[in-house]
Amino acid sequence: MTQIAQLAPLHSSQTDQLAALCKAAGDVLRLDILRALRNDSFGVLELAQIFTMRQSGMSHHLKVLANAGLVSTRREGNSIFYRRSLPDTTSHWSNVHEALLGGLDELPLSAALQNSIGIIHGQRAEMSRQFFARFADGTPAQQDLIAHFGLYREPLLALIDGLRLPAQGLAIEVGPGEGGFLPDLASRFDRVIGMDNAPSMLDRARQQCTDAGLGNVECLLADALASQPSLPLADCVVCNMVLHHMPAPAEALKRFTHLIEPGGSLILTELCSHDQSWVRDTCGDLWLGFDQDDLNRWAVDAGLTPGGSLYIGLRNGFQIQVQQYSKPELTTRGTA
Repeated sequence: MTQIAQLAPLHSSQTDQLAALCKAAGDVLRLDILRALRNDSFGVLELAQIFTMRQSGMSHHLKVLANAGLVSTRREGNSIFYRRSLPDTTSHWSNVHEALLGGLDELPLSAALQNSIGIIHGQRAEMSRQFFARFADGTPAQQDLIAHFGLYREPLLALIDGLRLPAQGLAIEVGPGEGGFLPDLASRFDRVIGMDNAPSMLDRARQQCTDAGLGNVECLLADALASQPSLPLADCVVCNMVLHHMPAPAEALKRFTHLIEPGGSLILTELCSHDQSWVRDTCGDLWLGFDQDDLNRWAVDAGLTPGGSLYIGLRNGFQIQVQQYSKPELTTRGTA
C-alpha cells in the first residue's frame, strides 16, 4: 500500500496532463487556432477577428490551450501575442503533443481561414506602410539609435565574402532603403537587384547608385512578399533590418526562399529580442526583434539550412544578429 500511495501523485499528475491535452484537442475551433498559429503569432483581438467571435470567448479557448501546454505567450511592448508551444521533451506525453501538431500541419487550411489570416497580415502591413509614408524625405532619425548601418556593415561583408558563391552571381537586396549597402554588393556580384515597395525609398536608392556610377544595379519597385515569376533566382538574398517591419516573418522567409538559387544563401541582419516598445511608434517596428531559435525554425520550415551566425554588441540596449541560411543543392538520382 505504501508503494501504491507513493506512485499515485506521479500517475495523477501525468494523467492530469493528458486530460488537459485531450480537453484542449477535443474542440474543432481550438484545433483550428493551433493550425492558424503554425508559423505565426497573433494577439487575442486578432484571433477573435480571424474566427469572428467575441474576445471573451477567444480568451477562454486560449486559456484551455495554455493549460494543456499547447500555446504560450510573448509580450511585444504592451501587447501579448499567442504562439504554439513546442513539445516539452521532459513530458511523458511529448510524443502525443508532437503527433497532434504534426497531424494538424498535414491538413491544408481552408480558403476562408487563409483569407481571414490574410486580412490580419494586410492590416499589419498597412500600419507599416502608413508609418513610412510619413518619412518621404528619409528614414526616421531614431533608427540610428537602434542599428546604425556602420555597426554591422563590416561583419556582414565578412560573412558574405566567406560564402562559396559563383564567380558570376546575382544578389537581391530586399528593402534596400536608401541604398547604402548596394555599392558593397555591386562590387562583389555581377548583377544586383534592390527590391522595395516604397517608391520614395527606391528613388533615393536609385540616386545613390547613379551618384556612385553603378551600372550593374537595378532598383525594382516590387513587393518581395508577392510572387515574382519574372525575376531570375539569386545566388544571395540579403535582408537588412527589414524583417521586423513585415507582417508575417515566417511567411516572409518562405517568400525569400523562392528567390534563391539552389546552393545559394539568405543573409538576415536583425535585432535580437528586446523589450523597448517605443520603437513601435517612433520607428514603425511591428516586432521587437527575434530569437535565433525562432528564425532557425522558420528557415527550416521554409526549406533552408541554418549556417553561420554573428552577434554584434549592445548599443542603447539593442543587439544585432546576422544569420546565414543555405538553400540545399538539387540532387539527382542516378539510374542503376
